[in-house]
Amino acid sequence: MRTTEMVEGPEAWTRFRDAMKKVVSVPHADIKKRIEEQRKQAALNPNKRGPKRKVKPSASPDPAV
Repeated sequence: MRTTEMVEGPEAWTRFRDAMKKVVSVPHADIKKRIEEQRKQAALNPNKRGPKRKVKPSASPDPAV
């Protein structure tokens, strides 16, 4: 079993600050890319629960022309 160490005081603040710097230092483009990859993987799941995403119609020629 894994036990967590309880840290208080200045060391706790230092650990928290360092962890937040790692999270915030990720470029927004990388975050967007990861979100899109996750959405593509989720779209492949045939047993998805909840409301389905609407699929945009393909670009077809206008029949009125």
